[in-house]
Amino acid sequence: MTSQPLDVAVVGDNTLDRYLDEPEIGDLIGGNALNVAVQLAMMGLRVGYFGAVGDDENASAVANAAAARGVVLDGLVTMPGSTALTTISRTEQGDRRFETEEFGVTAEYYPTSDALEMIGASRWVHVGMLPRSRAFGASIAAMSPVPVSQDCSVSPESHRLAVAFASAGEDAVVAEAMVLEMLENGARTAVATLGPEGALAGRGAQRWRAMPMPVSVVDTTGAGDAFMAGFIAATLDGENVEGALAAGVARGSYACQHVGGWPQRPAEIASFG
Repeated sequence: MTSQPLDVAVVGDNTLDRYLDEPEIGDLIGGNALNVAVQLAMMGLRVGYFGAVGDDENASAVANAAAARGVVLDGLVTMPGSTALTTISRTEQGDRRFETEEFGVTAEYYPTSDALEMIGASRWVHVGMLPRSRAFGASIAAMSPVPVSQDCSVSPESHRLAVAFASAGEDAVVAEAMVLEMLENGARTAVATLGPEGALAGRGAQRWRAMPMPVSVVDTTGAGDAFMAGFIAATLDGENVEGALAAGVARGSYACQHVGGWPQRPAEIASFG
């Protein structure tokens, strides 16, 4: 494994995204954790991804796509079984819907002791979909004071989070309840995304609300993951909660303007970098 410390270690799932009834798109790469990792790498951070692919023909597509975006893949392992596969449909308005999700080996992945050491040496740790996420958080806390954030919509169990993220749909009342619950569960900062209605953050009794940016929506796949990446990057850059929330909304809005969790088709790579 690389000896150079990581800015962010991202742990969890990846998947092959297959768009139904749109063969011209082809298979893209995504997954909660890997989307966050790539978005952070695209913002110039040194990012390591820790997760698993299967011993099948789809594994190389995941690794090649992430490596092309500069993600450090020393923590990517191959396990017997299948690489995750998600089928997606889009509305005319660009809203995505997951039709099927086959998690494959990502449902069994857990970092090795060597991987845990590398993760603990980073400046920030983010957790996507990860079995035993509470045990993982406890292991990292025993090794290092590194801040840990987590997508609690896909990994609800947590341990001493610096930032807890969750998706509230578009309901502000639900968002407030989610923020309160995540804070009561021990998160220092809690953030609930509201899709086209922006996002809400809380710390103690304080609340911050960020409204959405008007954009032409192509595909909402990965917008929440991009939001988390924007929030994390801004926090590492010294922004306060209000500034990080605004950065998250901006990054999530950016992600809605291309197909997939990050630009992967040639024309979109040229347009969005």
